[in-house]
Amino acid sequence: MSVVQVRHIQKVFEERFTDLIDLTDKRAPTKDDLLSRSLAALATQIEHPCSDAIAAEAVFDGQDDRGLDAIAVELRSAQPRITLVQAKWNHEGRAKFGEDEVHKMLRGLDLILHLDFHRFNRRFQRHVPQLEQAFEAEGGTPKITLVLALMRTEPLNSEVRQLLQDGIDKHNQVVDMVDYKILDLRDFHREILGNAAAPKINARVRLEGFGHESMPYQAMYGTMSVPDVAALFTEHRRGLFARNIRDALDLTDVNVKIRNTLLEHPENFWYFSNGITMLCDSVKPVGASVVPGGVGDFHLTGVSVVNGAQTVSAIHKAHSTDAQKAAKGRVLVRLISLENCPPGFGDQVTTSTNTQNPIEDRDFKSLDPAQIKLRDDFALLLHLSYVIKRGEPKPDREHGCSITEAAEALAATHPNAEFAALAKRDLSALWSDDAYRELFGPSPDAHRVWRCVQLLRAVRDRLVELREGLRWRAEAAASYGDLLIAHVVYRQLDTSAIQDPDTDWDAQLARVPALVEDALGWALQAIDKEYGPTSHVIAAVRNTERIQRVARTAVRGMLAGHPAPALDAEYQVADSDEPKGRQVDAVKTLVSASRIPNGTVLEFRPSSRPQRREMTEWLAEEPARGLAVWRNSASKQLQWQADMQWYSPSGLVRQMRRMASGKDSAAQGPEHWYVPEEGSLSYLADAVRAEQGLVVGEGTEGE
Repeated sequence: MSVVQVRHIQKVFEERFTDLIDLTDKRAPTKDDLLSRSLAALATQIEHPCSDAIAAEAVFDGQDDRGLDAIAVELRSAQPRITLVQAKWNHEGRAKFGEDEVHKMLRGLDLILHLDFHRFNRRFQRHVPQLEQAFEAEGGTPKITLVLALMRTEPLNSEVRQLLQDGIDKHNQVVDMVDYKILDLRDFHREILGNAAAPKINARVRLEGFGHESMPYQAMYGTMSVPDVAALFTEHRRGLFARNIRDALDLTDVNVKIRNTLLEHPENFWYFSNGITMLCDSVKPVGASVVPGGVGDFHLTGVSVVNGAQTVSAIHKAHSTDAQKAAKGRVLVRLISLENCPPGFGDQVTTSTNTQNPIEDRDFKSLDPAQIKLRDDFALLLHLSYVIKRGEPKPDREHGCSITEAAEALAATHPNAEFAALAKRDLSALWSDDAYRELFGPSPDAHRVWRCVQLLRAVRDRLVELREGLRWRAEAAASYGDLLIAHVVYRQLDTSAIQDPDTDWDAQLARVPALVEDALGWALQAIDKEYGPTSHVIAAVRNTERIQRVARTAVRGMLAGHPAPALDAEYQVADSDEPKGRQVDAVKTLVSASRIPNGTVLEFRPSSRPQRREMTEWLAEEPARGLAVWRNSASKQLQWQADMQWYSPSGLVRQMRRMASGKDSAAQGPEHWYVPEEGSLSYLADAVRAEQGLVVGEGTEGE
């Protein structure tokens, strides 16, 4: 049967994706190339509903894909979601996924977390701006899901699954940031059928203490046991969520809290959960002795979970983790029959039950008399606006701030750096009673709160400026480390009179730009020294233990008055100020050694934020703009595929920037042109020099 389903999927892929999937990187593309990339596109659609064209653009499989085949970034939610797909096609439904694939996938994840976007191919580059937004969004660290899209029905080998879990656990030592999901042949077959054509799911469920509504439409409600809900999901999987707007978002704060409640306090689960709502074509009691208030079995036809998909998914995961513990949990369930409902009623139920705004911990804090007084003090003493209720418009920068921005600023400037880490990994954690009391205290002072906000803004403004000239690890430190840097800078200022209305706080703020640059150098050196030059910067700023050690080292260095550590040259963008000699020498070295065969196709990859901002969309408009063909010549080694003219590497980059942004400035051509699977021209030139026994700088592009 699986072979028949595979053929069905193949036929649909050929119809839907033949004209959309990019195969231009393949000299002689095969049908398997199309099918494998179509599988990655479909997996993207399952996780992020979108058109076939958008799904096809998500695919970057090929040379320098770093073990990943497609990417999707969701920015609409409060906490961004990043989905990374690796797809394995097999005509017989027996796709393999082993240890090598796990290692490659995890390595690709590492590169993304390091912001080493230049290591990926040109088709990945179009997604970099959204990735940057995801990592810079308010609310903490984005949620990342690794999706294994496998054309198979057999479960994944337990050893391979454990290896993958072990790799993911390294990123989740503080808070769950990364998860994985396996999509198999059944998921793909169900998806291509579509909701309307999908087979109706029929099921039998048991409700304890059930009741019913008969007017105007029939519905049953009662309690289901966790094992019964888990078994329902195991049997029908994601088909249960055919009508649901959001499907089961397996890695969300809500989902994690649901799962943890079941594993830690299963007896409280019924009270803490909002329950599950299912739409059914019909709901029929099984047997004639079903009495309201007791236990009843019901036969459901055409059943779909329209609200509570996260609850169902979390129940299944918790039950899989510890069946004995989770079995004590129970959940409230509603069964709504559509048998006698008017057309469109089911859609109304689905929309209404999924668009109610949940109450957050922050909402309760807005009722605190101390926050109300702080709002009044902002208005009376500072003539500024202080917004404490969610949904109210945020004031312009010069006119005030919100309670959320205030909490973040107080976390960054708190004497204990662990609050900066807490805010960085999950901003909502600041609303827990303990953290909230520690940050605001019983009677927060308006002058102190506003001045801390001003400081954090000044730090961020300077970091934005610095990031324009930074790359790779230094850019990651400036991006992820804003709260850490603010903490270090605050310790250098005279804050003894921060609550005094007459203190000259502007004089302190004037020191911030210079201090930020020094603090960045000290912080990056501290991270490298404490945890190694290949460690994750993101881990150092969101782990409470690590951030304290890094902050302590950086603060001590600055207070001692030592010169700030200089950033490595490879971390800095150099255009017009870059000596031309070394760049020209790199090209001469390659030509002299005939290191690159004539006719090799090279890819252009932006290496700095200004270039990505100026050129990403321009490059995506015409793929040929990012390609050039190499020749071993004394001059003009690259034939640009956009106009078929010949240029030097640096001359071509200068011409491209001029066309994309109107800016005419020198550029490091060899840093931007890559031989796929090998590295940049600069990296390859260094490798040639090393073979010749010459002293060279360390390169990393080819790793």
